[in-house]
Amino acid sequence: MPSQEPPYLRIAHDLRHRVAAGEWQVGERLPSRAQLAVAYEVGPNVLQRAQELLIAEGLLEGRAGSGTYVRVPTERRRMVRSRHLGPHGTAALQNDPAAPGSWDAHSYARTPAPPAVAARLGIEPGELTVRTCYEFLAEGRPVQLVESWEPMAVTEGTAVLLPELGPLAGRGVVERMAAIGVAVERAVEVPRPGRATQEQAHLLGLSAGDLVTLVERTYFDVDGRAVETADLVIPDARWEIVYELPVAAEGE
Repeated sequence: MPSQEPPYLRIAHDLRHRVAAGEWQVGERLPSRAQLAVAYEVGPNVLQRAQELLIAEGLLEGRAGSGTYVRVPTERRRMVRSRHLGPHGTAALQNDPAAPGSWDAHSYARTPAPPAVAARLGIEPGELTVRTCYEFLAEGRPVQLVESWEPMAVTEGTAVLLPELGPLAGRGVVERMAAIGVAVERAVEVPRPGRATQEQAHLLGLSAGDLVTLVERTYFDVDGRAVETADLVIPDARWEIVYELPVAAEGE
């Protein structure tokens, strides 16, 4: 009985075996898709689908105008997320000279809140927010992306309306909110695995479909009101995320 496995999965399995056996070394270019398609007796679309699966798994990488290569493993650094987050909710990056130390940001006032964002902020869809897009940089290139939303009802008419302009530019949510009498009490983070979109991959120097960690973070004030929510995109191949949790002493 012929195999019921789709041809692209059969080819992907064989390519994995050939890479593991050392037929192509790390950093080496594979034969062209046209050549491999002929060798496997399939159409180019089937071969492309097999290679895209292996690119998404991190075994191969595509280089525009050059071909497909066996991917060079990237050293993963440790990103410690704890109660002592940095100004923008960034994590502590221990003993890492290439840790994000600067950023590029663009804010867009009067942005209607999409339904999912509105639900996180506890406001009605379409209510106005300030949306800010960050690219955190290390060695001159983006290594982490953040998209943030703040309800304009909280900051409108104040000097801290735009996070990266004004007297507290760059000081982060907690300090900015404190300046207008809003006491931020806690942050809630929800991490989940994801795949880089084409746009995220372009900004981060990844391939579309590469693994990323998505962190949904929301800051709350002492009354339980959400004052900011953000989506963090962190390349999985580069960062190992560790959560540091305080432990109360007995009797506390």
